[in-house]
Amino acid sequence: MKLNRRQFVVSATSALAMPAVLRNAYAADDIKFVSILDQSGGLDIYGKPMVDTTKMAIDEINKAGGLLGRKVDLKVYDPQSTIQFYTQFATQASAGDKADVVHAGITSASREAIRPTLSRFKTLYFYNTLYEGGVCDINNFCTGSTPAQTVEKLVPHTMNKWGKKVYIVAADYNYGQITAQWVQKYVKDNGGESVAVEFFPLDVTNFGPTIKKIQAAKPDMVMSALVGGAHASFYRQYAAAGMNKSVPIASTTFGVGNEHKLISAAEGDGMICAYSYFEEIDSPANADFVKRFKAFAGDGAPALNELAARSYEAAYLWAEAVKQAGSTDRAKVTEALRAGLGIDGPSGKVQIEPKTNHAVQNVYLAELKDQSFNIIEKHENQPPTDTLLVCDLVADPTQSTFKFENGLKAAGIDI
Repeated sequence: MKLNRRQFVVSATSALAMPAVLRNAYAADDIKFVSILDQSGGLDIYGKPMVDTTKMAIDEINKAGGLLGRKVDLKVYDPQSTIQFYTQFATQASAGDKADVVHAGITSASREAIRPTLSRFKTLYFYNTLYEGGVCDINNFCTGSTPAQTVEKLVPHTMNKWGKKVYIVAADYNYGQITAQWVQKYVKDNGGESVAVEFFPLDVTNFGPTIKKIQAAKPDMVMSALVGGAHASFYRQYAAAGMNKSVPIASTTFGVGNEHKLISAAEGDGMICAYSYFEEIDSPANADFVKRFKAFAGDGAPALNELAARSYEAAYLWAEAVKQAGSTDRAKVTEALRAGLGIDGPSGKVQIEPKTNHAVQNVYLAELKDQSFNIIEKHENQPPTDTLLVCDLVADPTQSTFKFENGLKAAGIDI
């Protein structure tokens, strides 16, 4: 059945010095679901598909009768890839909107800017983006994949295929810095050598000097943890220098912004990535999901990736918890989520692990060919073992930390 996109009205918020917000007026008895995701700025390549699938999930839930006999009303804020707007919108969602749940954040910086606010206001929070691991907060459910789920599989596979000498390029903030350390650990554990590590601010677009360094270092492969629209320039410049023909690339991030659709097949062919979801997963559930999404989004529908699929699945995880709790009360919904709750989504089974409030999930390795990913490995029911090193909310539900340093140390990484 064809699903029609819910219509939203843009409401100016210039008096508050905030960007636009897609608004619906809440009815008194509506269940309030707030999304805070970048739809403009350098991170919009990630945020737009996440918003699309969130809208689709809420639309489907409402067409099926809503939750507890009530409509779920979605409000979408665009922080424009700006941390200040994240903090303003998180406060608005909690104190002004009285949201029952907030799904928000792309970078770790945005997550850490709003997580304390949502916790203070006792507003349930879902973070649905792959990240570096380590968050331990009873109020925060992290459904995206972590390095122990994906990078741990990606590194040995590509080293076995291409060689032991690895050159690492990464974004210069928490995600890139910490992921680079996990990459170095897995390279060492598998008998390899990290010949160099370079970090780049999110607005960098010129990678010529680094490409020359890679040429001089003569690694067997490059591991990329670059992030955002500006960093997509690396792949084009790398191919223009002819490097993709001699030194292949693996990435912990490429494709989750649909970069594989932005660069040509000649520029991207051969790259290998690992995520909890690819649009090309061959299953009836995923085929149905892709078909319904294309009908919902219409012409110009973006490709689907882990961030988009996990946003959709996380909305359904929350909805199922509301049903099981018989309430939107934060404590009751949290208890339901942590009681082994899981759903079967387009990526497969997704289940909350109660010690960390993270997802146990399938992981897929795939190689890029003609702007599509060909899946080459599947690992089922992967736990967030990196975060389990530092988080036990069953033993101590009062934990509210982001202790990536402890996780690295516990994994034997010298920082």
